[in-house]
Order: sequence, then structure tokens, then C-alpha cells
Amino acid sequence: MTVTLQQPAAPPATGALAPGAGGARQVWRRLRRRPSAATAAAVLALLVLLALAAPLLAGLTGQDPNAYHDDLVDSARGGVPLGSLGGISADHWLGVEPGTGRDLFVRLLYGARISLLVALGATAVQILAGVAAGLAAALGNRFAGQLIGRLTDVMIALPMLVLGIALTAVVPADFPRTLLLILAIGLLSWGGTARMVRAQTLALQGLDFVAAARLSGNGTLRIARRELLPSLAAPVITYAAIQVPANIVAEASLSFLGVGVKPPTPSWGQMLSSAQTWFRADPLYVLLPAGLLFVTVLASTVLGDAVRTALDPREGSRLRIGTGKEAAA
Repeated sequence: MTVTLQQPAAPPATGALAPGAGGARQVWRRLRRRPSAATAAAVLALLVLLALAAPLLAGLTGQDPNAYHDDLVDSARGGVPLGSLGGISADHWLGVEPGTGRDLFVRLLYGARISLLVALGATAVQILAGVAAGLAAALGNRFAGQLIGRLTDVMIALPMLVLGIALTAVVPADFPRTLLLILAIGLLSWGGTARMVRAQTLALQGLDFVAAARLSGNGTLRIARRELLPSLAAPVITYAAIQVPANIVAEASLSFLGVGVKPPTPSWGQMLSSAQTWFRADPLYVLLPAGLLFVTVLASTVLGDAVRTALDPREGSRLRIGTGKEAAA
């Protein structure tokens, strides 16, 4: 009787993030079959490496991200960069910033550090808070479920930008702005994650492997940790991959409204916000940060979809019950 009850628990653990090395190898094999996933991962890894190597590359080019070069802009035309394509030259690989003459290549690198750090940090806070709230709402008693459900609805309905601006009235001015952005975005946008996790958890509770674990005498916390969380890995990771570019946009919006990082610290969103006034005079100043944002969004979406497919428990079950060739794969 015990063996029969434990057997249904195996499929979700293998299809999702299995703790063993075999499960990790299976996920890796599925990802390698998708060239788009490898390309997206390579693009994201390159962006992260460039952001981490920003000081090294700045030293290589001999440029400082905050150094003004008045001789590189035409003051008679309002600060338009001298030369073609925004002042591209051997010293300034992507041109200079209109009005200030600061090196655009180095500022994009340093801006990537802020934008990616805020996006990844806020996503981590958002996912942790959302998963905890969603599981508590689905596994708790009726009162707890209704209370967390109403709180989730309120968090989804509240405008994050308005609340983010309000934080400036209560947070001291010397509080680190990067950390403020991470906490503000993450703690004000966990409602969608909680609702998704709650719905997925309620659906999983009706499956045989959860019922088998409950009949085996496992408690709620053990069932959540051993049975539910592995099966929730695929939708949560996919949702997190989608939220990374969304949080980059949120950081850009908050920086534009004065809540984000303060000049002269660069970020992609801040650069894009200030570049809109230079669109006709220097289109490259707009296209570069916008292009990086677009590439980040696209790569994150493609990689998130590939990871979702690789971690899908139903796909793992289909592979196991398929032909011998499919099972061997």
C-alpha cells in the first residue's frame, strides 16, 4: 500500500527542478535542443559580463562615465555632439552624450549595472514575497486565504508609480537609492506572483501525488516543500523571466519621475528619459538605450519560454511514457 501511494509523486519531481543530478542533466539536454534558448542565454550572459566589466572597459577606453567634454558638443546648437553619428570616434566608440559630452559607451556599461541589478534584485524580492503569500493563501485556513486574497487584490490595483513616489516622503535622503528601488519595485508588485502561485497550488492539490503525500502522513510544510514547490518551479521561473524586463521598465519610469538613481549615476531608463528631447538632433542617443532594453526583453522572454518547456512536469511525463527512443532522450 505504501509503495502504491508514493509512486504518483515521482513525475512532478522529474519534470520540474529535480534535486538530483539526473534531473538537472535532463533539463540541460532539453535546453540544448533549442538553439534560441542558447542564443538568448548567451546574449544575457554577455550583457551581465559587460556590466560587471564596466570599470575594466572604462579604463581600456580611457573614459570616465561622469567626465564632461564641452569641446565635443556644439554649444551654438544647444549641445549637439560634433561629428557624425553622435560624435563616434576612436576615443568614443558609441559617440558622446548630447549637452555634456560624456562618453556614451561607458555610460551604457555603467547604466547596465544599475538597471540589471535593480531588475534582478526586485524580481527576487517579488518572487519570494509572491510565492510565500500564494502558498499561504492556498494552504492556510479559510480566513487566511480570504485575507491574503483581498490583500493581493489591493496590491494589484494600487498604482506602483504613485506609491514609489510617496516613498520619497518617508525614506531618508541618504538611504541607498539602488536598494530603495529594489525594495519599492519588489514589495509593491508581488500581487501578480501571489495570485498565480495560489491558482497553481489549488490546482496541484487535487492531483494524485499531493493526495498520496498527504495520506502518507506528511504535514503541510513538508508537502509544500517536497511536492508543490518543485511543480511550481516552471511557472514561477517563467513568470520571473518575464518580470525582469518589466522591472527594468519600472526602474526607468521611477528614475524619470525622480525616485530612481540620482544623476550623475547612469541607468538605461534615466538615459532613455533624457534622450527623448534629443531624438531629432541625435537619434543614436535614443536608439542605443532603447535597443539594449529591447534586446534584454526579447532574450529574457525567449529564455523564459525555453526554461518553462524544459521544466514542464507534463512534458517529463510524456517523455517517460512515450517510445523507447523518447524515453532514452
